Amino acid sequence: MVPLESSKLFNTLPEPDLKIVRAVAKQLQFAPGQTIFKEGDPGDGIYVILSGTVQITAIVEGERRVLSRIGEGDLFGEMAVLDNDPRSATASAEDDVTVIFISRLDLLQLLEKIPQLPACLVREISRRLRDFNRQYIQEVLQAERLAIIGRFARSIVHDLKNPLNIIGLAAELAAMESATPESRASAKVRIRKQVDRISNMVNELLEFTRGSQTPFILARTEYSAFIKQVVDELTPELTAKSVTLEFENAPPSVLVDMNPPRLTRVFHNLAHNATDAMGGGGQIKLRFEVKGRELITEFEDTGPGIATEMLPKLFEAFASYGKAHGTGLGLSICKRIVEDHRGRVYARNEPGGAVFGFVLPLAADS
Repeated sequence: MVPLESSKLFNTLPEPDLKIVRAVAKQLQFAPGQTIFKEGDPGDGIYVILSGTVQITAIVEGERRVLSRIGEGDLFGEMAVLDNDPRSATASAEDDVTVIFISRLDLLQLLEKIPQLPACLVREISRRLRDFNRQYIQEVLQAERLAIIGRFARSIVHDLKNPLNIIGLAAELAAMESATPESRASAKVRIRKQVDRISNMVNELLEFTRGSQTPFILARTEYSAFIKQVVDELTPELTAKSVTLEFENAPPSVLVDMNPPRLTRVFHNLAHNATDAMGGGGQIKLRFEVKGRELITEFEDTGPGIATEMLPKLFEAFASYGKAHGTGLGLSICKRIVEDHRGRVYARNEPGGAVFGFVLPLAADS
């Protein structure tokens, strides 16, 4: 048990002033679990803990939460005394608790009689507010961490649905008694491609969570051949969702230094983002343009367009708007992949829908 003069509120007061405090202080004891005061009670006085631990709780968003636990030498109950409002929280003993109680009237008289006491009280209140702010920040950070985990989980499930559906359909076709050797071989190829796609997705997510780049090799690739392969992969998925993918102009036969598996992920993400935005189906147009030493690729959909408030943060992690699934993680991964290719991404609204595009540098000898 700490003596009164060792408490945080009174430990700087000289003995004559402590004698004045002792004259009005009352020692009270509380059993474990006993309520000292509850929300709505009048602010009748302050408490200084001589021994034991006191729990401060309040109703937050419909449930009782622990705001703080305070121990020997600590002060509590002072705010309702100073502002003369009802108690905003409940204080209860966690174990056997002994406190010093000073009534509101006695405290106000002490503040007038002891010049040093107001400064001591302000210092103690400031310390308590700092402690509370620190705890609040920790809780907010923990809640945000849990929210991020949930968003990652939803993003992973959403991204994996499409390739898993294709694998399931291909497996069913291959298992049919009437399936020909050619259809089984075709199903095997489709399943292999989707397994590789899932593997790439998982690697991208792991890379994103690490927050650092994983080195990869850029290979000189003929762009029109690459586009044909990607479109062949995308078409069955988009057709199943009543979405048509059309070329506004032919992809140029130019050389680009790229990592084909990673850049393929950009096409899948942008196509599926447009599909989600259009909802019940629609059209995606692919167009290309070579400007100087740069290659521009654009996706234009027939959806409702991009919400104005989302445009500035569209490529940030977890930014999403009006989608039942997804978190915007796909677009942030697109941005990272394109930047790893020394390019840039952008988006804008057009009268008929949204446009997502990216710019890549041409190979030196293209």
